[in-house]
Amino acid sequence: MTPARKRPAKKNTPAPKAAPRTPVEDISPEEQIVGAPLLGKVRDYDEKTREMLLILEVPVSVGDGVRVKGRHTDLTQRVERVRVGRRSVQSALPGESARIEVADPVRPGDAVFKVPSA
Repeated sequence: MTPARKRPAKKNTPAPKAAPRTPVEDISPEEQIVGAPLLGKVRDYDEKTREMLLILEVPVSVGDGVRVKGRHTDLTQRVERVRVGRRSVQSALPGESARIEVADPVRPGDAVFKVPSA
């Protein structure tokens, strides 16, 4: 008889974590857009580079339409440039911190939605 071989132990690899979701109660009624997926909330805005920082909840790509809504903000535009870290990329995935160039100033806390591009 041949001795039984031991199988190598399986490594416990953690399942990929889902992107953090913004609770609905954190989005005021004037910021909501029914039927449009929420990309995230503006974390920071850099006046020099004219970029907003988001932690993405859904993927975004160059060419997508976005709408930024807030108490004093209502901006709709096409995504022209996305950066993750220092790299310019064509698309970014949920959970990544992405910088998106915007035409007008936005404020931290503004909600950003993915809309059909114009």
